[in-house]
Parts: sequence; C-alpha cells; structure tokens
Amino acid sequence: MSLDFKRQLSQTAKFINGLLQRLLAEQTDIDRDLRKAIQYTLETPGKRVRPALVLWCCELVSGKISRDAKIAAAAIEMVHTYSLIHDDLPAMDDDDLRRGRPACHVAFDEATAILAGDGLLTLAFEILAKEICDPAMAVKLIEQLSLAAGPSGMVAGQMADLKAERTKGTKKLIEYIHLNKTAKMFRAAAAMGAICGRASKKQFDSLSEYGLKIGLGFQIADDILDVSGSSERLGKTAGKDIKAGKATYPSVFGMKKSMQLSQKLADEAVACLKSFGTKTDILRQLALALFQRTK
Repeated sequence: MSLDFKRQLSQTAKFINGLLQRLLAEQTDIDRDLRKAIQYTLETPGKRVRPALVLWCCELVSGKISRDAKIAAAAIEMVHTYSLIHDDLPAMDDDDLRRGRPACHVAFDEATAILAGDGLLTLAFEILAKEICDPAMAVKLIEQLSLAAGPSGMVAGQMADLKAERTKGTKKLIEYIHLNKTAKMFRAAAAMGAICGRASKKQFDSLSEYGLKIGLGFQIADDILDVSGSSERLGKTAGKDIKAGKATYPSVFGMKKSMQLSQKLADEAVACLKSFGTKTDILRQLALALFQRTK
C-alpha cells in the first residue's frame, strides 16, 4: 500500500466524518440520549471504505465527486454503522469492543443501542429521499442500498451466519454468508457511485462486479485476521469466530487457500477496471490494500 493511497484514504475518511457530523447536526428533533449514542458510534474511528468507494467510483465515471455522491456516501456509512451496532449486541455476535472503543450497548445500554441502530438505518434512507436532487436518481440509490442491506442481502447473510454456528461449514454455505453479509454492501457502494456519476450500463456493470469482488476479498481477509490478528490491532475481539464455531474461510478452506482466494479476488477486481483505462489507480490500490490489510 503506497503512502499516497494511505493519505488519500485518510483524507477521504476525514471528509466523510465531517459530512456525517453535519448531517446529524441538521436533525434537530432527535432525543438527546439517542443522539449521544448515534453520535458516539458515528464518531468511532473507522476506515470509511464503503463511502470512499462511492466517491471514487463517481469520480472515475464523471471526473468529479458530485453532491449526490457525498449524500450517497453518508447514507451507506450510516447503514454500515447500524449493522455494526446490532452485530455487537449480546443476541448477535456479543462483542464488547468495536473499532478500539466500547461497543454502543456497552457505552450506553442494549435498548439505546438497538434504537440507535434503527435510527441510523432509517435516517440513511431519509437523507437519500430528501437530499438527492434528481428524484429518479434517488429511487435508484434507495433501490441499490435496500437490496444490499435488506432481507435478501446483508440481513440474509447475518441470519445464515447465526444459523451456521457450531455446524460443519461448506463451500456453498460460506460463499452464501459472505456474499450477502459483506460483499453486496461493497457492490452497492460501487453501484451507487456509478449512478451518481451517471454511468453507462457497461460502466455500471463493471464497477458493480468490482465492488462485489473486493467485498468478498475484504471478508476473507477479515476471517484470516480473526485468526492471526490481535484485539489491540483489530479494534475488536480477536479469535471470536473460532470460539463461536463460525463458518469462516479459514475453517472451511484453511489459511493458505484462504489467502490465495483473497489474492485471486483482488486480481479479478482490478481486471474489472480495465475498460476505464489509466484513471483507475486509486481503485486498483484499494483492491490490493484490502487484501494486504492488517486490521
């Protein structure tokens, strides 16, 4: 990962953080305690990869980052943050640590955490409906995000993940879980950026496929890090997948094969960008960075 890419990702994360703070500040009718929980979780340090993907795909297609892309980026980060809040709950993955800080239900309480997640999920669609200038574009963005996050996407993957605990994982099962739980949200980020840039069908399809592949690669790397990383470096409890009997890539394929699959997906993702010519450096580096990440 080049220093220039790290700097660009860091700068983009700072921009997203400021945007999220502004959008939340504009919501004047939120209960004070609920606002504190939402703000606490949104401000927890993160890489902001999904919103960055929205912005960079829009810029690749149109040559600039539009206001609509910024709103779409904020919306997908709100949905992602909601999913983290709920994922950490005792009834789900039961983790007390998220991004190096106490999880929302630990810092506040379970009921507040549930409502904070509910609030973020709903607010994401509210800002898409209200802030996107073109109603037809708003509908397309809402469609992409709801399909990726809903009961045929991320929620389906989470349900399958829970049901698979303490069972013998299979290739088909693990691919289903990770495709839905993680990869479809990456695909949505790339697709939403393409929509904001008014991409052609060919451009949209290429970026959607790119997003899906880096999403799968990201989750394989996450599975590997759960085995090889430390809680301090990961910012969440390491080794939880093994203890919970989760179906993961290392548990099904082994570490060596999992690393090979992640590298293969990164290479395939880069190949999806070929038709865009020489303007794809940041997306190419993103695919490789997700494969090489250590936290």
